[in-house]
Amino acid sequence: MEIERKFLIQNLPENLGEYPCREIEQAYLNTNPVVRVRKEDDKYYLTYKGKGMMAREEHNLALNEESYYHLRDKADGNIISKKRYLIPLTNPGFQEGFPTPPEDYTLTIELDVFQAPFTPLVLAEVEFGSKSAAEAFLPPSWFGEEVTYKKEYHNSYMASVKLSSLH
Repeated sequence: MEIERKFLIQNLPENLGEYPCREIEQAYLNTNPVVRVRKEDDKYYLTYKGKGMMAREEHNLALNEESYYHLRDKADGNIISKKRYLIPLTNPGFQEGFPTPPEDYTLTIELDVFQAPFTPLVLAEVEFGSKSAAEAFLPPSWFGEEVTYKKEYHNSYMASVKLSSLH
């Protein structure tokens, strides 16, 4: 089960280069249900995602490079390329009443900086172990508008839009 919230980011952290970064390319074979192929640095995956916006079923299967490119060529729509920075969020905030996590509790912000044609879009995703944690999460002050429930900011939707409608 994937449980995540998404936020727009207007200003990149000044120390972004200090964090691990992955080069990601993904293409969609189907959007309902979501079936995609992804190249993440030198690893390749086929992913199935069930229905849902904040919480949904997700299964990943390893692919080899040849299989990835074979399936990518069959994909519909836009291929999405982005740089993903992995930023630790130590001592994240939660709403009052939510159990206080241990002092060493850390979440990971997956900060996606999209490449053309989706530039200058930057999204932050934070994954959680439970729906209750996701719902109680208080985002850091540098996060912008929450877009978890806006389909326009889901990669599967972005892959299917006509590029002329983005501008």
